[in-house]
Amino acid sequence: MSTSTETAVLGGGCFWCLEAVYQQLKGVQHVESGYTGGHVKNPSYEQVCNGDTGHAEVVKLTFDPSAISFREILEVFFTIHDPTTLNRQGNDVGTQYRSVIYYDSPAQHETAKHIIAEMALVWDAPIVTELSPAETYYKAEDYHQNYFQQHPFQGYCAFVVAPKLAKFREVFAEKSKEE
Repeated sequence: MSTSTETAVLGGGCFWCLEAVYQQLKGVQHVESGYTGGHVKNPSYEQVCNGDTGHAEVVKLTFDPSAISFREILEVFFTIHDPTTLNRQGNDVGTQYRSVIYYDSPAQHETAKHIIAEMALVWDAPIVTELSPAETYYKAEDYHQNYFQQHPFQGYCAFVVAPKLAKFREVFAEKSKEE
């Protein structure tokens, strides 16, 4: 077993959706909801939701690259959110819900560029996913961590997160920890 890990930071709408999916992915060791990409230090959820901090809701993944590649993580990413809607995912609207990949190495940057180019051939509309170098990351408040696991019957979780999780399991059954 590998002792080295890598980190990926991704924004694709509400972090609860991404967190719930990536917690189910083999090779992903830890998932944390947070904020990055803005100009306000130590932002609160309320500040980020107002849309004027510049931060995106993101998940920070720690993964074992011998078990899952950054490319595979991005393949899941482009399956579980719409990378063609600028600053929006469903009813969540604002720059805090933008589609964005924060890379922390030249290899991640190159992989992300290739995946975005490939996805441009799959989607009917232009890909608007930002590709940016990793910035200062701020962990979201504790009540946002493991949100879906703790609140599966809360309205947003039941009607938005659960269907995304079901889609992930259907498309990536072999990569799910539950299989």
